[in-house]
Amino acid sequence: MPTQISLRHVTKARGERLLLDDVSLTVRPGERIGVVGENGAGKTTLLHLLAGTEQPDEGEVVTIAEHDAGLLAQTPRLPPDRTVGDAIDAALHEPRAMRARLRTLEATLGDADDAALAEYGDLLTTYESRGGYEVDTRVDKALHALGLAGTARSRTLGSLSGGEQARLGIACLIAAAPEVMLLDEPTNHLDEGALDWLEGALLAHRGTVVAVSHDRTFLVRVATTVLDVDADRRTVVRHGNGYAGYREERAAARRRWEQEYADWCDETARLEAYATTTAHGVAAGRAIRDNNKMAYDRAGGRVQASVAGRVRSARERLRRLRETPVPRPPRPLSFTARPVAGTVEGDLVTLTDVRVGDRLAVDRLTVGAGEKILVHGGNGAGKTTLLRAMAGHLTPDTGTVTRRGAIGYLAQEIPVDRPAERLLTAFGRGLPLAGDEREELLLSYGLFRPRDLRTPVGGLSAGQRRRLALARLLARPADLLLLDEPANHLALGLVEELEAALDRWTGALVVVSHDRLLRRRFTGRTHRMEAGRLVD
Repeated sequence: MPTQISLRHVTKARGERLLLDDVSLTVRPGERIGVVGENGAGKTTLLHLLAGTEQPDEGEVVTIAEHDAGLLAQTPRLPPDRTVGDAIDAALHEPRAMRARLRTLEATLGDADDAALAEYGDLLTTYESRGGYEVDTRVDKALHALGLAGTARSRTLGSLSGGEQARLGIACLIAAAPEVMLLDEPTNHLDEGALDWLEGALLAHRGTVVAVSHDRTFLVRVATTVLDVDADRRTVVRHGNGYAGYREERAAARRRWEQEYADWCDETARLEAYATTTAHGVAAGRAIRDNNKMAYDRAGGRVQASVAGRVRSARERLRRLRETPVPRPPRPLSFTARPVAGTVEGDLVTLTDVRVGDRLAVDRLTVGAGEKILVHGGNGAGKTTLLRAMAGHLTPDTGTVTRRGAIGYLAQEIPVDRPAERLLTAFGRGLPLAGDEREELLLSYGLFRPRDLRTPVGGLSAGQRRRLALARLLARPADLLLLDEPANHLALGLVEELEAALDRWTGALVVVSHDRLLRRRFTGRTHRMEAGRLVD
């Protein structure tokens, strides 16, 4: 039976939170699907529904793979007392079982009947088509490409780091080559070389790929179709033509929204003018013909009645338009630089002989007014420690950090210090604005809807907390922005808007990012961090 993947009228909730509502979709055999959406929208849940590890509350999920389906979870759940070899054996169970069956049949081919010969022929064809003879070689190549070539097969899984476990899971999945590959954030924990290898392996895969990812370069290179898990509408929107098609359709939707808003404004203004001015003086003042006052009055009455009917119709239309207004499209994101007269000139931050344990060792670093710096490097290289020291959120063990001017800091992880505080209150804390002005300003960014404003901060998802921190940054003038992985937890459309806002930013900027597309487009100074030290 050919591969079939579909959802039919699926509804799924997580606790009291509805994630998917009456969702139907089909994945065609051989498609490479990229699944996008903000943190907490339901992307991982969708993947587990397709894998059969979770069941829908309502509806039906069909996943039929002629030659198996494999799931790579975002955080692999492997027993810590098992070994690397055990994990590989488990992942390659099906091709090795096929090989064992082939050997059993080969031993009896001389006396085999037609049924046994047919089974042997079919099994051999399947085994060869899936590269069964090369499966062990594929494991070795995958482990080497992912930086695990020196890892002993006898090593326990509990002794591996989270990143090593994730890379081992990728190696096993690629080597096993199931008909359907389901991957959750596969680019996490991979360096440039490993990313290139993974993308090449998925492009060469003959089956179907469904991958949750926030990595735009990965989506550009791999995805033929993008599924956008829409947290607001609790549905899944399909975009053809890969990531480029996703961007084009988003831009077209924005243009349609702007046109609908303009049409609504024009029609509302026209009806208001008609309803308030048209009825006045239409019949009065007409000259009386033939001195026939009775006919004049009858005609005037008919005109007035006709006009009154049209006015009532216009007012009813106006009432309906006002009851269902088209909201104003949010303005493009824009960070606020301090007025030129108040801008601090010269160096804004200077680090001298700064040491923080074994995490950071910076002899000298300065950030001048208007200067832009990008810092990248592997996990644990010291990037976040550097930004926290620059922002004043961490005091170095030795050395000095000098700061001048207003600094805006977007942390990688957003703590919840006041969980009961309402979202609007948290946004407006420290802003010299009245309540209505704060609400208008926050809604103008398009990061939240009116219904979100009274939500306690403790009830926000990681993506919503990220948007709240971003909104506070947008509302406060600054000389220097310090941004730690600004694309984390944000929907890709918002990441594109944020990147455009940074391009327009005239102040100083230090950004830490592993986003390959952002790094390629960056026009300022670039540093790599290794073991707490900056490398030009």
